[in-house]
Amino acid sequence: MILLRHGRSTANTAGILAGRNPGVGLDERGQEQARRVVERLAQLPLVALVSSPLQRCQETLAPLAQARGLGVTVDDRFVEMDYGEWTGRELHALTKQRLWKVVQAHPSAVVFPSGEGLAAMQARAVAAVREWDAKLAAEHGPQVLWLVCTHGDLIKAVLADALGLHLDGFQRIVAHPCSVSAVTYTEIRPFVQRINDCGDDLRGLVPPKRRRRRRPSSDATPGGATGAD
Repeated sequence: MILLRHGRSTANTAGILAGRNPGVGLDERGQEQARRVVERLAQLPLVALVSSPLQRCQETLAPLAQARGLGVTVDDRFVEMDYGEWTGRELHALTKQRLWKVVQAHPSAVVFPSGEGLAAMQARAVAAVREWDAKLAAEHGPQVLWLVCTHGDLIKAVLADALGLHLDGFQRIVAHPCSVSAVTYTEIRPFVQRINDCGDDLRGLVPPKRRRRRRPSSDATPGGATGAD
């Protein structure tokens, strides 16, 4: 499963916490990042594209969807955090709020004023990812590879869960605009394959060829993965 953060948006450039505000699209750099995604992911046998309903995510996926001839399925569970009263405000002003320090040090306790809690966001995002992964694995086989384009905090929350990291540590994870992160879900545990990968060589994410359908192994290799098929 590939987690793709949307490309750089006009709100990113302006230093604004966009949240769920409508009309926030990609800036010029973000549009270029979206075009490059097509080549970066060219070797990956993606079977499905899923997206947040927000404009910046759908604009990011548009070139890839066109190149692959795939439709984009919108799932509202991948929408951005509801930052409530913080939505649309400048980030430098928010750093002066008392809640800012809690967001940094104890995010599991945070509920944004008139908005959503970070723990609730993680619960919906992880549930959506696992549901989609199970559904597509049942349809296409256990080596299935699919992609969701969503938002930074959601990606960090999903990765924290996959790493077995408490939500209070999720701020240690970085997800830059148009970065690729990847998780393989097995019967026992997830394996995190990539975090915040902004490079072009993603061949290592191509599922190995198998003579018969079988689940990815839940076992970790002592000494580290060999990289062999």
